[in-house]
Amino acid sequence: MDGGGKQTASAEGKGVGEAAAPAVTLEELRKRMADFARERDWEQFHSPRNLLLAMVGEVGELSEIFQWKGEVPRGLPGWEARETEHLGEELADVLLYLVRLSDMCGVDLGKAALRKIGLNAVKHPVGKRHDTSSKKFARRSGDGDVGGGAGRDDKDGVAKEGDKL
Repeated sequence: MDGGGKQTASAEGKGVGEAAAPAVTLEELRKRMADFARERDWEQFHSPRNLLLAMVGEVGELSEIFQWKGEVPRGLPGWEARETEHLGEELADVLLYLVRLSDMCGVDLGKAALRKIGLNAVKHPVGKRHDTSSKKFARRSGDGDVGGGAGRDDKDGVAKEGDKL
């Protein structure tokens, strides 16, 4: 976040001696995506549903990058430059669709994200002990469904009468 309260994303991947590009705001991305769509007469196709489905497709492409790699440590040690570049492209696709979707829905993504961080801080206060092991999820669901799954009670992972399954 810059000093003016705007969310920013720093440029990455600069070599030694190269100047870093200025930070990019969500508002700049929103404007560029709107201009891009308008210049190509694509606004007619940018309904919230279409943008969401396109973004889900991009998340699938992002998932394929990690599909057979097992657990990947922070920093992606051992990855080739072309793999990291491809990852950046797929991450950018997801981000750009998300920014465009939020614009078409009239949601200020930066404000929504900051609000969500605040809500999460209340839900998960500093100093409160949390079970961070993956075992708690298996305990909850009983079948390996992370987080208990739809229609299950959060305490014991058992569906109650009247729950939709």
